[in-house]
Amino acid sequence: MTDPFRLDGQRALVTGANTGIGQAIAVGLAQAGADVVAAGRSSCAETVAMMGEKGTELRLDLSDPAAAVAAMEGAGEFDILVNNAGIIRRADSVDYTEADWDDVMDVNLKAVFMMCQTFAKAAIAREAGGRIVNIASLLSFQGGIRVPAYTASKHGVAGLTKLFANEWSAHGINVNAVAPGYIATNNTTALREDPQRSAEILGRIPAGRWGDPADIAGAVTFLCGGAANYVTGAVLNVDGGWLAR
Repeated sequence: MTDPFRLDGQRALVTGANTGIGQAIAVGLAQAGADVVAAGRSSCAETVAMMGEKGTELRLDLSDPAAAVAAMEGAGEFDILVNNAGIIRRADSVDYTEADWDDVMDVNLKAVFMMCQTFAKAAIAREAGGRIVNIASLLSFQGGIRVPAYTASKHGVAGLTKLFANEWSAHGINVNAVAPGYIATNNTTALREDPQRSAEILGRIPAGRWGDPADIAGAVTFLCGGAANYVTGAVLNVDGGWLAR
Protein backbone atom coordinates (compact mmCIF):
# COMPACT_ATOMS: atom_id res chain seq x y z
CA MET A 1 0.00 0.00 0.00
CA THR A 2 1.34 3.43 -0.96
CA ASP A 3 2.12 5.69 1.99
CA PRO A 4 -0.33 8.62 1.62
CA PHE A 5 2.20 10.95 3.24
CA ARG A 6 5.03 10.18 0.81
CA LEU A 7 5.83 12.25 -2.28
CA ASP A 8 8.19 9.92 -4.10
CA GLY A 9 8.29 10.55 -7.83
CA GLN A 10 6.84 14.05 -7.47
CA ARG A 11 8.64 17.20 -8.62
CA ALA A 12 8.01 20.40 -6.66
CA LEU A 13 8.77 24.10 -7.08
CA VAL A 14 8.96 26.18 -3.89
CA THR A 15 9.35 29.96 -4.17
CA GLY A 16 11.14 32.03 -1.56
CA ALA A 17 13.05 28.93 -0.50
CA ASN A 18 16.31 30.57 0.51
CA THR A 19 15.50 30.88 4.21
CA GLY A 20 12.85 30.63 6.93
CA ILE A 21 9.48 29.10 6.10
CA GLY A 22 10.29 28.54 2.42
CA GLN A 23 13.49 26.72 3.27
CA ALA A 24 11.69 24.50 5.77
CA ILE A 25 8.96 23.69 3.23
CA ALA A 26 11.50 22.73 0.57
CA VAL A 27 13.40 20.50 2.98
CA GLY A 28 10.18 18.95 4.27
CA LEU A 29 9.01 18.05 0.76
CA ALA A 30 12.40 16.56 -0.04
CA GLN A 31 12.34 14.49 3.14
CA ALA A 32 8.96 13.14 2.00
CA GLY A 33 10.58 11.99 -1.24
CA ALA A 34 9.91 14.82 -3.69
CA ASP A 35 12.52 16.25 -6.00
CA VAL A 36 12.48 19.94 -5.12
CA VAL A 37 13.47 23.04 -7.07
CA ALA A 38 14.24 25.75 -4.52
CA ALA A 39 13.48 29.10 -6.16
CA GLY A 40 14.45 32.54 -4.92
CA ARG A 41 15.68 35.96 -5.88
CA SER A 42 18.78 35.33 -3.77
CA SER A 43 20.83 32.15 -3.54
CA CYS A 44 19.13 29.00 -2.27
CA ALA A 45 22.45 27.13 -2.06
CA GLU A 46 22.06 26.49 1.67
CA THR A 47 18.61 25.00 1.13
CA VAL A 48 19.85 22.82 -1.72
CA ALA A 49 22.70 21.56 0.46
CA MET A 50 20.18 20.60 3.15
CA MET A 51 18.18 18.58 0.59
CA GLY A 52 21.15 16.77 -0.91
CA GLU A 53 20.47 14.96 -4.18
CA LYS A 54 16.77 15.84 -3.91
CA GLY A 55 17.37 19.55 -4.38
CA THR A 56 18.21 21.94 -7.19
CA GLU A 57 18.16 25.73 -7.42
CA LEU A 58 16.35 28.21 -9.67
CA ARG A 59 16.82 31.98 -9.58
CA LEU A 60 13.38 33.57 -9.72
CA ASP A 61 12.67 37.28 -9.25
CA LEU A 62 8.95 37.55 -8.58
CA SER A 63 9.04 41.35 -8.68
CA ASP A 64 8.80 40.79 -12.44
CA PRO A 65 6.00 38.19 -12.60
CA ALA A 66 6.28 37.69 -16.36
CA ALA A 67 9.99 36.93 -16.16
CA ALA A 68 9.36 34.60 -13.22
CA VAL A 69 6.79 32.66 -15.25
CA ALA A 70 9.24 32.38 -18.15
CA ALA A 71 11.88 30.98 -15.81
CA MET A 72 9.34 28.54 -14.35
CA GLU A 73 8.33 27.35 -17.84
CA GLY A 74 11.97 26.77 -18.69
CA ALA A 75 12.52 24.60 -15.64
CA GLY A 76 10.41 21.68 -16.83
CA GLU A 77 7.27 19.97 -15.56
CA PHE A 78 6.10 20.16 -11.95
CA ASP A 79 3.62 18.13 -9.92
CA ILE A 80 3.62 20.52 -6.95
CA LEU A 81 3.76 24.31 -6.71
CA VAL A 82 4.24 26.11 -3.41
CA ASN A 83 3.90 29.91 -3.61
CA ASN A 84 5.72 31.03 -0.49
CA ALA A 85 7.65 34.14 -1.60
CA GLY A 86 6.34 37.44 -0.30
CA ILE A 87 7.37 40.94 0.76
CA ILE A 88 5.99 43.50 3.17
CA ARG A 89 6.22 47.31 3.31
CA ARG A 90 5.11 49.18 6.43
CA ALA A 91 3.71 52.72 6.65
CA ASP A 92 0.57 54.47 7.88
CA SER A 93 -2.14 54.06 5.30
CA VAL A 94 -2.41 57.84 4.82
CA ASP A 95 1.27 57.90 3.85
CA TYR A 96 1.45 54.65 1.87
CA THR A 97 2.99 55.17 -1.57
CA GLU A 98 1.77 53.81 -4.86
CA ALA A 99 5.23 52.37 -5.47
CA ASP A 100 5.12 50.33 -2.26
CA TRP A 101 1.57 49.19 -3.06
CA ASP A 102 2.59 48.03 -6.54
CA ASP A 103 5.76 46.29 -5.34
CA VAL A 104 3.91 44.26 -2.73
CA MET A 105 0.99 43.39 -4.98
CA ASP A 106 3.29 42.30 -7.81
CA VAL A 107 5.12 39.77 -5.65
CA ASN A 108 2.39 38.69 -3.25
CA LEU A 109 -0.62 38.50 -5.55
CA LYS A 110 0.06 39.04 -9.26
CA ALA A 111 2.98 36.61 -9.29
CA VAL A 112 0.94 34.06 -7.33
CA PHE A 113 -1.86 34.30 -9.89
CA MET A 114 0.49 33.96 -12.84
CA MET A 115 2.48 31.08 -11.33
CA CYS A 116 -0.71 29.18 -10.53
CA GLN A 117 -2.12 29.88 -13.98
CA THR A 118 1.04 28.63 -15.68
CA PHE A 119 1.17 25.50 -13.51
CA ALA A 120 -2.49 24.70 -14.15
CA LYS A 121 -2.27 25.20 -17.92
CA ALA A 122 0.56 22.68 -18.12
CA ALA A 123 -1.08 20.19 -15.76
CA ILE A 124 -4.42 20.32 -17.57
CA ALA A 125 -2.75 19.96 -20.97
CA ARG A 126 -1.00 16.75 -19.95
CA GLU A 127 -3.98 15.54 -17.85
CA ALA A 128 -1.62 15.07 -14.93
CA GLY A 129 -3.35 16.72 -11.97
CA GLY A 130 -1.22 18.30 -9.30
CA ARG A 131 -1.05 20.19 -6.04
CA ILE A 132 -0.84 23.93 -5.41
CA VAL A 133 -0.27 25.32 -1.92
CA ASN A 134 -0.27 29.10 -1.47
CA ILE A 135 1.14 30.64 1.68
CA ALA A 136 -1.48 32.98 3.08
CA SER A 137 -1.31 34.76 6.45
CA LEU A 138 -3.20 35.64 9.60
CA LEU A 139 -3.79 38.86 7.66
CA SER A 140 -5.87 36.87 5.20
CA PHE A 141 -8.47 37.10 8.01
CA GLN A 142 -7.44 40.14 10.06
CA GLY A 143 -6.72 43.73 9.13
CA GLY A 144 -3.39 44.37 10.74
CA ILE A 145 -1.90 47.84 11.15
CA ARG A 146 0.30 49.84 8.76
CA VAL A 147 0.46 47.07 6.14
CA PRO A 148 -2.37 47.89 3.69
CA ALA A 149 -0.85 46.28 0.61
CA TYR A 150 0.23 43.16 2.50
CA THR A 151 -3.22 42.76 4.03
CA ALA A 152 -4.94 43.24 0.68
CA SER A 153 -2.57 40.81 -1.03
CA LYS A 154 -3.04 38.07 1.58
CA HIS A 155 -6.82 38.44 1.51
CA GLY A 156 -6.43 38.07 -2.24
CA VAL A 157 -4.33 34.92 -1.90
CA ALA A 158 -7.06 33.30 0.19
CA GLY A 159 -9.69 34.29 -2.35
CA LEU A 160 -7.71 33.09 -5.36
CA THR A 161 -7.04 29.79 -3.63
CA LYS A 162 -10.78 29.16 -3.36
CA LEU A 163 -11.46 30.32 -6.91
CA PHE A 164 -8.72 28.11 -8.36
CA ALA A 165 -10.05 25.14 -6.39
CA ASN A 166 -13.51 25.76 -7.87
CA GLU A 167 -12.13 25.82 -11.42
CA TRP A 168 -9.35 23.24 -11.35
CA SER A 169 -10.26 20.52 -8.84
CA ALA A 170 -12.23 18.68 -11.53
CA HIS A 171 -8.93 18.43 -13.41
CA GLY A 172 -7.25 16.74 -10.44
CA ILE A 173 -5.48 19.90 -9.28
CA ASN A 174 -6.03 20.44 -5.59
CA VAL A 175 -5.49 24.05 -4.53
CA ASN A 176 -5.13 24.98 -0.86
CA ALA A 177 -3.43 27.57 1.31
CA VAL A 178 -1.62 27.56 4.63
CA ALA A 179 -1.89 30.59 6.89
CA PRO A 180 1.10 30.72 9.26
CA GLY A 181 0.81 32.30 12.65
CA TYR A 182 3.74 33.87 14.49
CA ILE A 183 6.74 31.81 13.37
CA ALA A 184 10.30 32.07 14.66
CA THR A 185 12.15 33.33 11.58
CA ASN A 186 14.44 36.22 10.71
CA ASN A 187 11.35 38.30 9.93
CA THR A 188 10.09 38.06 13.53
CA THR A 189 13.43 38.53 15.31
CA ALA A 190 12.61 42.09 16.39
CA LEU A 191 9.26 41.02 17.83
CA ARG A 192 10.74 38.08 19.71
CA GLU A 193 13.51 40.24 21.15
CA ASP A 194 11.03 42.86 22.41
CA PRO A 195 10.03 41.51 25.85
CA GLN A 196 6.73 43.39 26.02
CA ARG A 197 5.60 42.63 22.47
CA SER A 198 6.71 39.02 22.69
CA ALA A 199 4.78 38.55 25.93
CA GLU A 200 1.67 40.10 24.36
CA ILE A 201 1.88 37.76 21.39
CA LEU A 202 2.54 34.63 23.44
CA GLY A 203 -0.29 35.59 25.79
CA ARG A 204 -2.77 35.19 22.92
CA ILE A 205 -1.40 31.92 21.50
CA PRO A 206 -3.11 28.96 23.20
CA ALA A 207 -0.16 26.70 22.32
CA GLY A 208 2.05 29.03 24.38
CA ARG A 209 4.97 29.18 21.96
CA TRP A 210 6.19 30.69 18.73
CA GLY A 211 5.75 28.44 15.73
CA ASP A 212 8.67 26.69 14.10
CA PRO A 213 9.13 26.78 10.31
CA ALA A 214 8.89 22.97 10.41
CA ASP A 215 5.30 23.35 11.64
CA ILE A 216 4.43 24.99 8.33
CA ALA A 217 6.44 22.45 6.35
CA GLY A 218 4.44 19.61 7.90
CA ALA A 219 1.12 21.18 6.92
CA VAL A 220 2.28 21.85 3.36
CA THR A 221 3.65 18.32 2.97
CA PHE A 222 0.31 16.90 4.11
CA LEU A 223 -1.60 19.00 1.56
CA CYS A 224 0.71 17.85 -1.24
CA GLY A 225 0.23 14.12 -0.61
CA GLY A 226 -2.38 11.45 -1.04
CA ALA A 227 -3.65 11.93 2.50
CA ALA A 228 -5.18 15.22 1.31
CA ASN A 229 -6.80 13.89 -1.88
CA TYR A 230 -10.20 15.28 -0.87
CA VAL A 231 -8.90 18.56 0.54
CA THR A 232 -9.22 21.49 -1.85
CA GLY A 233 -10.18 25.15 -1.48
CA ALA A 234 -9.10 25.15 2.18
CA VAL A 235 -7.10 27.76 4.05
CA LEU A 236 -5.40 25.85 6.87
CA ASN A 237 -4.44 27.99 9.86
CA VAL A 238 -1.17 26.87 11.44
CA ASP A 239 -1.08 29.40 14.22
CA GLY A 240 -1.04 27.62 17.57
CA GLY A 241 -4.68 28.63 18.03
CA TRP A 242 -4.21 32.39 17.52
CA LEU A 243 -7.35 32.88 15.44
CA ALA A 244 -9.41 30.73 17.79
CA ARG A 245 -8.65 33.02 20.73
